[in-house]
Amino acid sequence: MSTNIEILENTLGYTFKDKQLIIEALTHKSYKQPYDNERLEFLGDAVLDLIVGEYLFTKFKKSDEGNLSKIRASLVNETGFDKLARSLNLGEYIFLSNAEQNNGGREKSSLLSNAFEAVIGAIYLEAGLSRAGSIAIGLIEKNHKEISLDSLFRDFKTTLQELTQARFGITPEYKVMSSRGPDHKKEFEVAVFIEDKEYARASGKSKKIAQQESAKQAVELLKKEK
Repeated sequence: MSTNIEILENTLGYTFKDKQLIIEALTHKSYKQPYDNERLEFLGDAVLDLIVGEYLFTKFKKSDEGNLSKIRASLVNETGFDKLARSLNLGEYIFLSNAEQNNGGREKSSLLSNAFEAVIGAIYLEAGLSRAGSIAIGLIEKNHKEISLDSLFRDFKTTLQELTQARFGITPEYKVMSSRGPDHKKEFEVAVFIEDKEYARASGKSKKIAQQESAKQAVELLKKEK
């Protein structure tokens, strides 16, 4: 592990005045110090929720609350933060016990996601919401070519396909189970099947949105089963 936190600070574009703050943000509870990153993770989670919420509110002026919530949920989650953490090579800098390290801790999505939240929480504490926001949004925009309902949900379909091919050797199948409402305001219910077993079912204003939402649920279910 590189203990040269300056490299991480250069990648982040932020230099901590209080070095103990970034060390705490990078300290996993397994490292057995008088401190760990769980409190900063708690703070960072709330800060990121607000940062991304404000960003989407400003960016999508015509989107309703439901769509804004769905887009935010696609960004503000373990998978999303894991992606941002890996773009920073955050796993290299986390302080872990030898046992956790030998158990693949530096590659664990939950651990990387939590550390990312803690780092943003630390930046917020030292430099405020605006600076934390510019860093977090900069990373989000850099790691997502397009930020929209369709493009973010498309990631879930891709993720599900990769998971099912690796685990079962097949691709998922989507079936429209029902549709209701007038033509101009139709809602579709779509179920996703893997090996003829229904894994998830969701509704949406288009078949595509319903597929993406059901794929997201199936991905979460498969990850729990692992």
